[in-house]
Order: sequence, then structure tokens, then C-alpha cells
Amino acid sequence: MKEIIQKYLNEIAEFVADSPEQVEEFRIKFLSKKGIIPGLFGEMKNVSPEERKDFGQWLNQLKNSAEEKVDFLKKTLGKKDSGNEKAIDLTLPADFISLGSRHPLSIVRSEILGIFSRMGFSIAEGPEIEDDWHNFTALNFPENHPARDMQDTFFIEKNPDIALRTHTSSVQIRVMQNTKPPIRMVFPGRVFRNEAISARAHCFFHQIEGLYIDENVSFADLKQSLYYFATEFFGQDTKIRLRPSYFPFTEPSAEMDISCFICGGKGCRVCKGSGWVEILGCGMVDPNVLKNCNIDSKKYTGFAFGMGIERATMLKYQINDIRLFFENDIRFLKQFENAT
Repeated sequence: MKEIIQKYLNEIAEFVADSPEQVEEFRIKFLSKKGIIPGLFGEMKNVSPEERKDFGQWLNQLKNSAEEKVDFLKKTLGKKDSGNEKAIDLTLPADFISLGSRHPLSIVRSEILGIFSRMGFSIAEGPEIEDDWHNFTALNFPENHPARDMQDTFFIEKNPDIALRTHTSSVQIRVMQNTKPPIRMVFPGRVFRNEAISARAHCFFHQIEGLYIDENVSFADLKQSLYYFATEFFGQDTKIRLRPSYFPFTEPSAEMDISCFICGGKGCRVCKGSGWVEILGCGMVDPNVLKNCNIDSKKYTGFAFGMGIERATMLKYQINDIRLFFENDIRFLKQFENAT
């Protein structure tokens, strides 16, 4: 029996392996439940009592040798794999991970908010689902105003007094109800209109509105604030003009145009030959709106303005189809990887 064990010891000592599969075959041959060594331990009952002690020592030696050989081969092969030239070749080119770019609407939104933040405006946001009071009534909309019609507003079917907000002016009402003047804030957010989707219009889009209420606020303050914004966003050579308009929540009201930054006011496709491009609506806050929010309209005055982020983005980057902002076309979005 000793000669058999010695034979196996020699086999273990001489065994070499080139792969983990060969090591596993060796382990199964000697150490598995049906392997050589467990089989020899099973023969212990057939050995005479006088030889049993020596036989047990030989078997333990054989088992230890097999286990040490398996551990040694695994470590050796592991080192060979870690030393593989392909695994550690530092001259190979790196696998660059392609990072996503910021969405153009996010870029412009951030830029606009940054400009008004430097002017002292803070930021407030509100719910996208609004009641009639905050979305229409408090803003001085008459009961028969077209904006209340289903053709312009997405009403919640179970409750006709609840709708998807049509503008972020509803956030202005919430702020005025809960904040004492002076108030100087901008209100970014998504709004919804029941409109047909086309290259120039969409059923949802993004706005940034602004509100400034304090004592002795004048239309001149509004004009100067918007002029500063226009020169910061579109360039220092930008000019503005204000045209009379009408909004239920401001009086007087105006539309603001900027000089076309593409043609310098000479006339082009973007400005339709006029030299001017409409950019936002604005005006002095109507006294009725202040009264609806329990603000003393005899003591305080204020101005408000609002613009579409899509509109500003289309002008800034000369994009001619609003639908591109919502289609997630990678070819379109990759163009803004280096935009600031």
C-alpha cells in the first residue's frame, strides 16, 4: 500500500497544468468524493490495526500534497493571466465613454435664469396642475375669456375647475398670496396649451416669467430690466422696442421685440424682412391682480414679463422646427455637446 501512495505522490509532484480546466480535472481525480484519495480513505477499514496509524499518516500526506498542488497551480495560472500583455498593455488606446450632452432647452433655461439671478431675482416653481382661481380668475381673466375654452386649455375631465396650467403666471399668484413685498422672482416651468403641433407650435412647452413688486416701481424699471436681459443674452449690440399690446393681468401691456441679431436689423428670413424679432410679453401688474392677492395696490406697483424658452432657443441657435426639442434625436442633440 505504501508503494501505491508513493506512486501517487510522484504523480502529484510531476503534474503540470496550462489551464484552469486541467487543474480542475486534477482536483476531481484526486480530491472529489469519488476521487483517488477519498477511495483510499475508504480502504482504512481493511488495513490491520498495527498498520492503520502509518497508513493514516501516509494518506494525510497524500491529501495535503494534492491540496497544496491545486492551490499552487491556481495561483500560478492566476499570475500568468494577470501578466497577459493584452491585459496590461498601456500603449493600447483607451475606450472613451461617450457622454451625453445637455439639452438645448436646459442650456438656455440655465443661461436666462443666470442673467436674472445676477439682477437680484430669486427662483420659484409651482404645480403643473392648477385650479381655476390661480390659473385664470386671480389673473383678471374674464369668465368668457377664450383661454378658458377647451380649445386652448386641457381641463381635468372629472373636475372642470382643475386644468393643466397654461402659463407659469399661476406661480406668481401663489407667491403674491404668501409673500409680502418687495417681491423679485422668476418662475420657470412647463406649460400646456390645447394647440395643434407644428413647426412653430406645440401642445406643451416651457416658459420663464418674472415679477417685481415694490413701492414706486415704474414702466422705466421694466424697460431697463428687459434691455439688460436682451444685451446679456443676445449680445451687447442688441436693441429693443416695446409695442402696445393687451394681457388681462397687466396694464399697460407691451410686446417686446429685439433687433435681429442675424442681419443686424437689415432684414432677413429670420425677422421676415422687418429687422425685428418678437421675444416676450410684459407690462405693469394690473391693480386688480394685486387686490386679488391682498396686496395694497395704492402702496405697491410692479411689473411682470414672460417668454417661451423654446422661442429663445430657436432664435439663439437658429432652429426652425420646435418639434426637434421633443423627439430625442441623437443627431440633433449631439450638436450641443460644446454649447455653453
